Amino acid sequence: MNVIGSFSCVSLNGAIQRRYAWDVSTSQRANPNIDSAHDNLQSFRSSDFTGCRLRVQSSWLRRSRGGRNVFPLQVVCMDYPRPELENTINFLEAAQLSASFRSCPRPNKPLQIVIAGAGLAGLSTAKYLADAGHKPILLEARDVLGGKVAAWKDQDGDWYETGLHIFFGAYPNMQNLFGELGINDRLQWKEHSMIFAMPNKPGEFSRFDFPEVLPAPLNGIWAILKNNEMLTWPEKVQFAIGLLPAMAGGQAYVEAQDGLTVSEWMKRQGVPKRVSDEVFIAMSKALNFINPDELSMQCILIALNRFLQEKHGSKMAFLDGNPPERLCMPIVNHIESLGGEVRLNSRLKTIELNSDGTVKHLVLGDGNIITGDVYVVATPVDILKLLLPQEWKEVSYFNKLEKLVGVPVINVHIWFDRKLKNTYDHLLFSRSSLLSVYADMSVTCKEYYDPNRSMLELVFAPAAEWISRSDSEIIDATMQELAKLFPDEIAADQSKAKILKYHIVKTPRSVYKTVPNCEPCRPSQRSPIEGFYLAGDYTKQKYLASMEGAVLSGKLCAQAIVQDYDLLASRAQKREEPEMSIV
Repeated sequence: MNVIGSFSCVSLNGAIQRRYAWDVSTSQRANPNIDSAHDNLQSFRSSDFTGCRLRVQSSWLRRSRGGRNVFPLQVVCMDYPRPELENTINFLEAAQLSASFRSCPRPNKPLQIVIAGAGLAGLSTAKYLADAGHKPILLEARDVLGGKVAAWKDQDGDWYETGLHIFFGAYPNMQNLFGELGINDRLQWKEHSMIFAMPNKPGEFSRFDFPEVLPAPLNGIWAILKNNEMLTWPEKVQFAIGLLPAMAGGQAYVEAQDGLTVSEWMKRQGVPKRVSDEVFIAMSKALNFINPDELSMQCILIALNRFLQEKHGSKMAFLDGNPPERLCMPIVNHIESLGGEVRLNSRLKTIELNSDGTVKHLVLGDGNIITGDVYVVATPVDILKLLLPQEWKEVSYFNKLEKLVGVPVINVHIWFDRKLKNTYDHLLFSRSSLLSVYADMSVTCKEYYDPNRSMLELVFAPAAEWISRSDSEIIDATMQELAKLFPDEIAADQSKAKILKYHIVKTPRSVYKTVPNCEPCRPSQRSPIEGFYLAGDYTKQKYLASMEGAVLSGKLCAQAIVQDYDLLASRAQKREEPEMSIV
């Protein structure tokens, strides 16, 4: 077999997935002539194709035209080594909390804990309660695990997801979870960079590269100072001066900024508006799917603190496949191995109360009743508010939830008829008015890898004005934006790259909208109702609305239940005792 094009994807563990582009020795495969192949390779030569250097020897190019003696060519997309996270303070704190569940005294009688919602918060709650020796029963309304990281397989066997999910080095509880499950190798780490599209220079990108030789925050400062395409030196200086109070004031200062939007804070600190336009519009949409004139500045400062104070905090990894199978199922397997249960298609309909206002039982959508010693709701906050019994709604703890509202977001997947060259093996900030971030998943993700065609996954945000529009309108708008990002390869009318298919996933209420003055409304995991708890990224924890926040909320919920064991066990015993009757 004569091969003139070979692409390979090398995973973290060294396994190589190879696809051959052309075979000129048989008519059973796609068989462009050798001159056509030569022209394609000449055009790719020494280009940044798929984020890697593609090198072709000039001697081969000279003699291949009109000849049959060809050699294999490989485009290798190699994952970077897993960063050293284990010695960071946050990682050690997360590991200590995880270990506390495994080392705590075994309960005399395990509690039966009913948890509604099998997103990351519910899965995390169940996992750590099972580690502590209890019996969680996890209920999921849909037929798929993951909540906001859910994904589905289409009739062609391709996956499409609820969102484009990135795993940061600054996610200590998530990173610990991967290690506890023995699946660290499922994270595909990318180079330590942040890459932004340049709207004024279509087809070009600007990079913030974090040098490995420098510690934090010097590596972040170096990355900012070295980038002269997005901010001028005077703008960098003014921005740095504006950040000085945050650096000097610490956590107290950060918390005090919850009452200001990003735009208001920038103006108050004298930071040029262009800093927001160039950097913080993209960052705001990536963090919470809204613009700087709505987002609380506290959210930005928390992110900057996490990313800049840890050497590998802003380093990114992609999961090597679909989240339900590659992340959620290992958690389910762990829960079930310890005696817990996970039930799909089990939608919580109502919460029935005892006369004292505590939970009597849960009623499911099919009419079945489920009773436990403890109850946890790990659904999004908007669903929780619909489930709250009328008797609870006037309680301050629950009443404050009204200010917490999920933000709409749309995830777009487009399969093209060709491999796009103007992309990277990385997350890309589009800096588009309609798009937030995107990635060519046919390059960045091992399970989705395809050497011949690109699949772009894009976050369409802000989406409030688009969530009710048709899929075709959303695709048309997306293609118009992509034509600016890929001017040589994509045209809005598909006269260049053509769409083979697409999937659009709309989430009318996603993570809670982090607008000013939300922080006091976020509830603790322990509610004022005995035996009733909450988990979810909207609950009180330091990582806001994120996968890390969801996992940490589950750990904190499990911790509260373990701490309350004596009280909860006593309540369970009283419930089981038959009532005495006087004759």
